[in-house]
Amino acid sequence: MSNHQELAMQAKAWPFEEARRVLARVGGKTPKKGYVLFQTGYGPSGLPHIGTFGEVARTTMVRKAFEQISDIPTRLFCFSDDLDGFRKVPDNLPQKEMLAQNLGLPLTAVPDPFGEYDSLGHHNNARLRQFLDNFGFEYEFKSATEVYRSGQLDEALLKVLSCYDGIMDVMLPTLGQERRATYSPFMPICPKTGKVLQVAIEEVRQDSGTVVYRDDAGDLVEVPVTGGHCKLQWKPDWAMRQYALDVDYEMSGKDLIDSVALGKKIHRVLGIKGPETFTYELFLDEKGQKISKSKGNGLSMEEWLTYAPPESLALFMYNKPKTAKKLYFDVIPRMVDDYVTFRDNAGAQEQDKLFENPAWHIHSGNIPSEPASLSFGILLNLASVCNASESDRLWAFIKRYAPDASPESTPFLDQLVGFAVRYYQDFVKPTLEYRTADDKERAALEELLVVLRKLPADTSAEDIQTEVYTVGKNHGFENLRDWFRCLYEVLLGQSQGPRMGTFFALYGMGESISLIERALAGEDLSA
Repeated sequence: MSNHQELAMQAKAWPFEEARRVLARVGGKTPKKGYVLFQTGYGPSGLPHIGTFGEVARTTMVRKAFEQISDIPTRLFCFSDDLDGFRKVPDNLPQKEMLAQNLGLPLTAVPDPFGEYDSLGHHNNARLRQFLDNFGFEYEFKSATEVYRSGQLDEALLKVLSCYDGIMDVMLPTLGQERRATYSPFMPICPKTGKVLQVAIEEVRQDSGTVVYRDDAGDLVEVPVTGGHCKLQWKPDWAMRQYALDVDYEMSGKDLIDSVALGKKIHRVLGIKGPETFTYELFLDEKGQKISKSKGNGLSMEEWLTYAPPESLALFMYNKPKTAKKLYFDVIPRMVDDYVTFRDNAGAQEQDKLFENPAWHIHSGNIPSEPASLSFGILLNLASVCNASESDRLWAFIKRYAPDASPESTPFLDQLVGFAVRYYQDFVKPTLEYRTADDKERAALEELLVVLRKLPADTSAEDIQTEVYTVGKNHGFENLRDWFRCLYEVLLGQSQGPRMGTFFALYGMGESISLIERALAGEDLSA
């Protein structure tokens, strides 16, 4: 084992802990199939959502950690359950009447309400793949429609048929009395209508590999369980897929804990151990309520990426995956700045520390070298005092503060500038509340003016910060947080803010002096 692998084996970051469980599962050897398989699942009845991204991002982090501790090849399947029946029309889709007429059909047989793809399933799959591709994930997309109809699952489906009674013994105790009467792991696809049927199975014929059900006319219909003529109910389907593909690792949300337990029981019936599993916590909205696609009370991927780079979203997914976290607009600035800090710190870290750095996991070890130069918080405050509506307004100040920076030479900083302007316009500007200074604060601000007027225009941010700190101490602010809160509320209209030395240096000495003068003169700084 190389020194690099030894350091990875000792790493405490959670993806490495998971990777070591996978390595133990395969006994440190390449499985018969020739690789270790990671899998994620996707239900394409609605548009892709932020939870789907989180599952692929986290699984990728574990996969990349595994590749640091082992030379065994790996693959990642993103599996879409698109042969499932279309049961309900989502609120966020157009042409609801047309969609309602196609209830019961496989998702890949429902017309695309957007008119862009062969079906609703194909449309939603494309949306998922486009997003994953844009983020740079390495994965292989698998469509249930394709693998069922191509025969790739035939052997596993016949195994399920041979274990029919055992699987029924697992599933029936979990169902209500009415559902038990008609439940079967197999859902025939009607030869006449093409719909996925949830009907009672009258007879299981293992010798011929078929099941028999009674149609609406009362006639008995015999269909093969192979070749895409039947679809499994999703819980047995999940376990069957893990059996068929020999999945080594799969994670899922806390809401599926019972389903994972059922899957493990089905694995035992099928005679396999099943994959290593990982349960992550669910997201909460700003009120602490569980985020629901139907309620629309959370952020979408598109919304997050309107105001922040994708790496910040990946950091949100990386942080404490077993802890419920609030997912709403206010968390974005903190995530961006935390990501910037981790990314900038990476350049000076030894390999063992890098393995603990979230930026390593976000970038699979290939951390960009371009420094951010400025925090997102500072850019937001600059946008605030400038009332910026476009990036050029901020760049006029940035170029003076950092002459070597430009949209062309520092593209990541340019991205942050654009995000900051959008975030300021939509979330900061409407909430700004400036106040006037009280007598004690006013005296301190007047002294700060005197101090700043004496400083050279090119004084460093650190030296300016020292002067600001000293003024606060001189005026009896026992808790200097009160002094800085005064600066934030009087000058920036917010209760929290940046290091004022950095802000004054970025904004410019002359502009900063003018800002304080205007505040002391009672001008409306929000204008």
